[in-house]
Amino acid sequence: MTGRRRVGKSRLVQEFCDRSGLPYVVFQATRGRNAVAERADFASTLAHSPLPGAELVAGLQASDWNQALRSLAVATPDDVPSIAVLDEVPWLVEQDGEFEGALQTVWDRHLSAKPVLLILVGSDMSVMEALQSYGRPFFGRAAKMTVQPLHLADVQAMTGLDAAESVDALLITGGFPEIVQSWRPGMGRRDFLREAVSNPLAPLLVAGELSLLGEFPEASHSRAILEAVGSGERTFSTIAAQAGGAGALPSGTLSPLLNTLLAKRVLAADLPLSVKADSKNKRYRIADPYLRFWLAFLQRGIPLIERGRGDLALERIERSWTTWRGRAVEPVVRESLLRLLPDERWPQTEAAAHWGPEDLVRAWR
Repeated sequence: MTGRRRVGKSRLVQEFCDRSGLPYVVFQATRGRNAVAERADFASTLAHSPLPGAELVAGLQASDWNQALRSLAVATPDDVPSIAVLDEVPWLVEQDGEFEGALQTVWDRHLSAKPVLLILVGSDMSVMEALQSYGRPFFGRAAKMTVQPLHLADVQAMTGLDAAESVDALLITGGFPEIVQSWRPGMGRRDFLREAVSNPLAPLLVAGELSLLGEFPEASHSRAILEAVGSGERTFSTIAAQAGGAGALPSGTLSPLLNTLLAKRVLAADLPLSVKADSKNKRYRIADPYLRFWLAFLQRGIPLIERGRGDLALERIERSWTTWRGRAVEPVVRESLLRLLPDERWPQTEAAAHWGPEDLVRAWR
């Protein structure tokens, strides 16, 4: 199970476990923790879980992940269904290069013969997808589920707004459940923002920083690139100049970082719709609307909000709202068209994209 950070994966899994009525264990990894300490925490979590065989593994000290995961097989019953959840799997892979192979071995030899549902959860989409790629130990051993943010109809149902206002709400919240839940039904955009910027702990403000810190430290080049794109830079050269600080980032540094951010689904790249490939006019953007809004307005406004001047932060948003919304809504419209088309009116539609200025000139000529 994968999806953007803070989209609600862990909460969804917890609800599923609670409603199932089955014995289960949920272990959540910690980023940067020593692998020995992580295995000790895993053993403790397992020993205190409601799995029937938990007492059999109490006090276990595993020297590697093979032993630790075999203790999971001991704790799970042979005759009744159970659930085992490993959350933040990419961090486990990052901590110990042997974890992935150990998981495959224990699954094949022990867990696969039991009525146990093993759920692997992670926010790093590139790592989660790589786990199932050809040549990797877990290839062909799992079904994939991607948890998406709430779509426009969900946002409208939860906020009670009309169509146009619901689009605004989607652009601001990104469809992230915890933020949409903080939007009181019937509340207009400006009222919601005024209430949010008056509270430094509002979900609208906090979720963005927590999401970025979970994957990108503040001092990293990746964070600088995201901030450059979030501030409005869209081309390779302008991103390099903005993210480099005193000097532009070299192409050899920027290119792999951009590719990594695209693979993680944090960035998206748009190409003009043309009969000829036009990679020179590639335009980068933040993939999800909420993070795009947070980087454009809220990140700079947090110091003002923390000292009680949320009104100034709100004024900044209002000054640029119309221009920002005009560009931010384009991907939402394109994605909506792709879900609706082709239809009887446009039976051969296969793509929905933008035309660059050069394409418009050629078409006019």
